[in-house]
Amino acid sequence: MPKTNVKLINQGSNVILDNGLVRLTIVKPQGLLTGIKYGGMDNLLDSKSGETSRGLRGSEYSTIHQSNDQLEVSFRSSYDASTTSTRQVPLSVDLRYILRSGVSGFHCYAIYERPPGCRAFDLVQTRMVFKLQQDKFHYMAITDDKQRIMPMPEDILPSRSKQLIVPESVLLTNPINPDLKGEVDDKYQYSMDNKDGGLHGWISSAPVIGFWVIFPSHEFRNGGPTKQNLTVHVGPACLAMFHGTHYIGTDLLTQFEQGETWRKVFGPFFVYLNSTPDVSKAHNLWIDAKKQRLYEMSAWPYNFVSSPYYLSAEERGSVSGRLFVQDRFVSNSLIPAKTAYVGLSAARTEGSWQLESKDYQFWVRTDSNGNFTIRNVIPGAYGLHGWVPGFIGDYLDQKLVTISAGLQRQLGDLIYVPLRDGPTVWEIGFPDRTSRGFYVPNVNPMYVNKLFLNSPEKFRQYGLWDRYTDIHPEFDQNFTIGINDPKKDWFFAHVARRGANKYLPTIWKINFNLNSVADGVYKLRLAVASANRSDLLVHVNHMDTEHLVFQVMNLGSDNAVCRHGIHGLYRLLNVDIAPSNLVKGDNSIFLTQARGGDALCGILYDYLRLEAPGKAVKVPDLRVLHNAEGADAEHGGVTPLH
Repeated sequence: MPKTNVKLINQGSNVILDNGLVRLTIVKPQGLLTGIKYGGMDNLLDSKSGETSRGLRGSEYSTIHQSNDQLEVSFRSSYDASTTSTRQVPLSVDLRYILRSGVSGFHCYAIYERPPGCRAFDLVQTRMVFKLQQDKFHYMAITDDKQRIMPMPEDILPSRSKQLIVPESVLLTNPINPDLKGEVDDKYQYSMDNKDGGLHGWISSAPVIGFWVIFPSHEFRNGGPTKQNLTVHVGPACLAMFHGTHYIGTDLLTQFEQGETWRKVFGPFFVYLNSTPDVSKAHNLWIDAKKQRLYEMSAWPYNFVSSPYYLSAEERGSVSGRLFVQDRFVSNSLIPAKTAYVGLSAARTEGSWQLESKDYQFWVRTDSNGNFTIRNVIPGAYGLHGWVPGFIGDYLDQKLVTISAGLQRQLGDLIYVPLRDGPTVWEIGFPDRTSRGFYVPNVNPMYVNKLFLNSPEKFRQYGLWDRYTDIHPEFDQNFTIGINDPKKDWFFAHVARRGANKYLPTIWKINFNLNSVADGVYKLRLAVASANRSDLLVHVNHMDTEHLVFQVMNLGSDNAVCRHGIHGLYRLLNVDIAPSNLVKGDNSIFLTQARGGDALCGILYDYLRLEAPGKAVKVPDLRVLHNAEGADAEHGGVTPLH
């Protein structure tokens, strides 16, 4: 873009940032962004939105950086820990806006801090939301395949829609756009995993303008790469989610104790604006936005952020290694952990990175040989976590990884040994931490969202829990190993059945044959992709107390079933089955969803496996075997970053 000097204009209660392409109007000292002028439109934002529900507000305004090339302004609210009021959130928040010369957009970030002496507090959710002109922005895009004309805000009001069982879901009965009549709208249908997202937005008409939220990094977002977040919804609203509990629930609450101090930088993220005079080329704005996201990712960490709490590339470090899987019942050799997820997190137990919110996380995928390099890591001591598609459970290295500024730590070769007691008797599904590999039914024609017809994400449709009853109106799912196909015969969600007056418990039966029964304990592995208010009982061969081998009550608060998800918080349940419970010949395992009266309780299984008894085998320490390649005695070698 041609460069023009950036201007800072104080105009009464507003401060204006203008680079000749974009003009921002911000209320001071509160920090409320009330105007975005761009591309011939005086204000991209909805000027009718009230200011009473805009969340945290600053009380101190200051200019952090001012030059011809860049402006950075601050709107800070400072918490007084001596106050006795419980109405004020016990956080100091510094909201920053950055506008640069020649840049078609602006950057936002926020510094959250708990000074000494703060009262105890649970942080549930924090985000920035941009509500756009509702008479201009009708078309949204979140992926190449997920793009559509959206309903108007009036369409979800009672006069034009019907409220469904899920509070956020409505059936459009009389929408302004008649083409949308009979469709279901729910903001959760447009959720994205962190690992799959990073770009979403809207395109306006007359003039044709694109408004895009770009995350160049997810390091500051809680819950790791599989955390699901909202993106866009009717409003038209464009969200920048920093921190939330969606699809995991109360387990992901960030709990601060009395007096606990804390600081975290959320962002920066980038609001990118583009336009075209040719309406036939409106789709090119999405293509251009994808290119811009790649540029923002390549520029991360940014070199123009003024806060000392946001670290530059020179102040960060990196770590490299190679991950193998050892499963002697799959291969006699070590298996390269290809396309595995490997990450650094403050979490210290296996899988607990899913619940980590206070600190930063840094994740990458391995190559086909299991190699990985995690770059631009903030210095500190981390747990090295991972998970490998095709294998159950979570990897956690035995030693912490210390990252230092300007250095690359080399870990050498690492081994993940998934839980395994013996050879596989049978398995159902494929372990990828979702229930995608099972049968997802077609939507009831009464509750269609056309975006997800003939889509690989058909699970996003509304009301699929009730389709179980349509398929199994009287008798529950009965699955026989070697005969039934999980992709056709195993319903993706273990839910309750719709009865005449209430929802009823369901019992799923797995039939299998044993040529003989070995001495020793058999192991049933239940990899759970999500659970919500579920009471799970496991019986072997008989439904009585003596044959009850496992139970867990009120499992999960993920809400993935009603929020149209395919996964939530991953759990691995391990069930011991004594040989006395099994017989030579035909056997059955019963999985009971014992909670009734709840339409939205359910378990999404990822993978099930029965193992015969086996012997443990000692795992070699490859860091010793490969010491000649550079792994030191502590935990890997260290080389300078260039």
